[in-house]
Amino acid sequence: MRHLLTSRRTKLAVTVVAIGVLSGCASVSLEQNVNRVNTETTVFTDGQLSLAQSNQEREQRAQLAAQLLANPIGQKEAVQLALTNSHALQALLAQGWAESADAAQVGRIANPIFSFERMVVGDELELARSLSFGLLDLLTLPARAGIAERRIEQAQLRLSAEVVDRVTQVRQAWVRAVAAQQTLGYARQVFESAEAGAELARRMQSVGNFNRISRAREQSFYADAATRLATAQHQATASREELVRLLGLDETQAQQLQLPDRLPDLPKAPLEPNAVGALATNGRLDIRLAQSALAGVGKLQGLSIITSFTDIELTARRNTVFDNAAGTRTDPRGFEVAVRLPIFDWGGMQRDGWNARTLAAANQLEATVRAAGSSLRESYSAYRTSFDVAKHYRDEVLPVRRVISEENQLRYNGMLIGVFELMADARDQVGTVTAAIAAQQQYWLADAALQASLIGRPTMTSLSVMTSAPSAGAAGH
Repeated sequence: MRHLLTSRRTKLAVTVVAIGVLSGCASVSLEQNVNRVNTETTVFTDGQLSLAQSNQEREQRAQLAAQLLANPIGQKEAVQLALTNSHALQALLAQGWAESADAAQVGRIANPIFSFERMVVGDELELARSLSFGLLDLLTLPARAGIAERRIEQAQLRLSAEVVDRVTQVRQAWVRAVAAQQTLGYARQVFESAEAGAELARRMQSVGNFNRISRAREQSFYADAATRLATAQHQATASREELVRLLGLDETQAQQLQLPDRLPDLPKAPLEPNAVGALATNGRLDIRLAQSALAGVGKLQGLSIITSFTDIELTARRNTVFDNAAGTRTDPRGFEVAVRLPIFDWGGMQRDGWNARTLAAANQLEATVRAAGSSLRESYSAYRTSFDVAKHYRDEVLPVRRVISEENQLRYNGMLIGVFELMADARDQVGTVTAAIAAQQQYWLADAALQASLIGRPTMTSLSVMTSAPSAGAAGH
């Protein structure tokens, strides 16, 4: 009796240990996924990233979005609104969770197969029960659990990278929308001034105080101003709608969206190269993704050495045979081992494939490491150049234009020049002001791109230089 109890306790202990081992497989929850992304991208999400799963959570998000839309939306508020309101971003989170769950599944052992058989032979009744499972599945479980953890890490890093990309898109879309709105406001002022100048020229020509070519110049400037205004109106609409899409706004919310009248002022000083190097994330997302991919492929390659050419299935059997004629019952039991024989396929091609994948992952890691510094230097160059250009417009070009305008105003007041000479000077300022706004826009676009590059998501920003050459309309006055 004591031996029987001891045997049962031993079996129970083995069962408990087995369940503990199997339940210790890699797993991931939504909270783990989101917390990991918030930790990796805290500079971009400020820890506010979450996935709404209930109507109550969605209602809370709608209320927060309404509060944000009640005031003009700055760049930081635009990011917060996207994190709160964008269904595309919510879909991204849900898809990331699904990928992590699929990755965790790799570390699970396959469920055993139970089979039942009933056979009747004459006066004999035989009941057969068997429980089978893959022995290699069990033996390789620790290795597959490690592979699953690597894949979960890769899925979470990819999700973090995609969130950084999405936030960067929102930041840059906000800059373009505000700059387009600022340019539209200035284009409207220029158009109104040109319209008044063209009307004045028409009246003065009608009384003989203005020649034909001088009036043509004013009319030409008016026509150009109308074209620029129409183009600016479309650009403002297109930029605003791009931001609306990224924020996930509906029709009502889009109408409520308010943007500042102008872009923020330039900072007092740009980031220096040493400061950028210090701010650069030690564990860049692109490098860590490549490292994780290499480690994962290496583990799979080691596992394929065994699984590529054979498999083993273990089956435990227990039969019960009833002999009705003799009135007896027997219970034969045992086990069966099935081995896949590597006769036709030794798994050489599979192993070659994994060797190639490992080699590719190693080279990809090296390429990513080598490109990381280059992309960061390029992003900083765009950032610093755009800052210097915008600062030059602010401190040099615009003040000089302002001095010229003031001097011409004094000359006009002293009747040294006429009204049309004064208007010609105003025409010359149009290109300067427009170029200054564009330079300021390019700086803030480059700033957003640099922030993404620091974390390992390079975003290239092309720089274009607008000149502010005097208009031809000034000639001849």
